[in-house]
Amino acid sequence: MARSPVAITMPVEDGLPVGWLTDLVVDAEQAGIDTALVGEVAGPEVFATLGAMAARTERIRLGSGIVAAYTRSPALTAMGFATLASLAPGRIVAGIGASSPIVVGRWHGGDFEQPLATVREFISLLRTALAGEKLNHDGPRFRSRGFRLDLPAVDVPVWLGAINPRMLAVAGEVADAVFMTWCPPSEVTPKRNIVEAAATDSGRDASDVATMLSFWAYAGPDPEQALERMRRQVLAYSMVPTHQPAFVGTFDNLPEVAEAWQKGDRARALSLVPDEAVLAQCALGPDMLAERIDAYRAAGVDLPIVLLTGAHVGDDVGPQATVDALSRMLAPERLTS
Repeated sequence: MARSPVAITMPVEDGLPVGWLTDLVVDAEQAGIDTALVGEVAGPEVFATLGAMAARTERIRLGSGIVAAYTRSPALTAMGFATLASLAPGRIVAGIGASSPIVVGRWHGGDFEQPLATVREFISLLRTALAGEKLNHDGPRFRSRGFRLDLPAVDVPVWLGAINPRMLAVAGEVADAVFMTWCPPSEVTPKRNIVEAAATDSGRDASDVATMLSFWAYAGPDPEQALERMRRQVLAYSMVPTHQPAFVGTFDNLPEVAEAWQKGDRARALSLVPDEAVLAQCALGPDMLAERIDAYRAAGVDLPIVLLTGAHVGDDVGPQATVDALSRMLAPERLTS
């Protein structure tokens, strides 16, 4: 019997060339991986990167993970996804999210205000534009008059990145899938319950909203250094105000760590992050990777998404090794499908 699908997210924070990332997606397609996502932080630009990957592949689904609802207009975002959908019909996913005050405010000079309302308005306009309908909108966040996409793309599903309860509810209201992250298996069901309740309250069939979940993983040859890299990532993300609530259940000394961080003592904050808090959110080694994928599937996740990471910035061995580990896991499925 074929196993459920698995996806990957590219290591865009590792300083690796786009050509190498594209080669990795080609390998992932050959391995039977279902979907490859590209995030957008401060490295590769998402649409150019996905375009390169679409041109080199034939089957694998490709998407953003995520595009911020603040840094591009809905019209321009629709143009980007429509371009990709024209290049790779039926294979493109629009992963949308609010992002964070750091990315939106500090880096891009935007106002990270009213994220719930902003995301709702953005997704509504994005769907309208992708359907080829004219935009005549004068809203609290976005304005567009007379825009009509010349290249409609009606087959692009929208996944909404959501961590906290109110955004999970918005996903239930407006998205084709909720895209969770920083969520251990034990927390999937209560979060999914929020999504389903919101979908039902808005008149939707809750089963129409799929559950996708991304988690950091490393199955390469340097697990000790990778653990330290993951520790730094857990610390960094857990100190972001919009993300911090996601760590409360698995990070027992989070207040002590946050106090050291706020005082500017980064070294002490890092030293206080326990292995247990890291490994509750991340998977280290091929055995833990396989176990974590199975745990997420058992918890009701439709698509576990392995966020590839290197043991250090510039490491291309670790991400490749993790894709190779996934290939070995999927080998029986490829032989019987």
